[in-house]
Amino acid sequence: MAAKIMILNGPNLNFLGIREPHIYGSTTLAEIEASCQALAATLGITISFHQSNLEGELVNLIQSAHGHADAIIMNPAAYSFTSIALIDALKIFEGPKIEVHISNIHARDELHRHSITSTASTAVICGLGPYGYIAAILAAVQKLGKLPDGIPASLHGLRAKA
Repeated sequence: MAAKIMILNGPNLNFLGIREPHIYGSTTLAEIEASCQALAATLGITISFHQSNLEGELVNLIQSAHGHADAIIMNPAAYSFTSIALIDALKIFEGPKIEVHISNIHARDELHRHSITSTASTAVICGLGPYGYIAAILAAVQKLGKLPDGIPASLHGLRAKA
């Protein structure tokens, strides 16, 4: 059975390509989604891609993933630094949860440096720009043990020490 991954994007990410291009680059969210869909087709997985500026809507989406998605990839954006509700919702989901940030949040100002939602995440990818989404999909599929046969066997078995 093909892996199902839900990709969630938080507030203001619908303005990627316009908003602070010196930090986030010129790639739009639609372009990121197209790249994610292309990789999903190559890997033989399905993804659903969502964006919301509303915290409660993101909580509802995370809850809807229960029993319907194998992994969640989320760029919580500004909610990374403020949302207990997202943390609580993520804790309910049992599959891999990979947090993505386009910028390197650790090199940013104090306000944007510490993600509290990462405490409920399996892994965090930051600073890779839009490619972070691609890395997150590959990591999620590997964590699920569903990398396709076309991927070299040596990459299937790479595991972090627990």
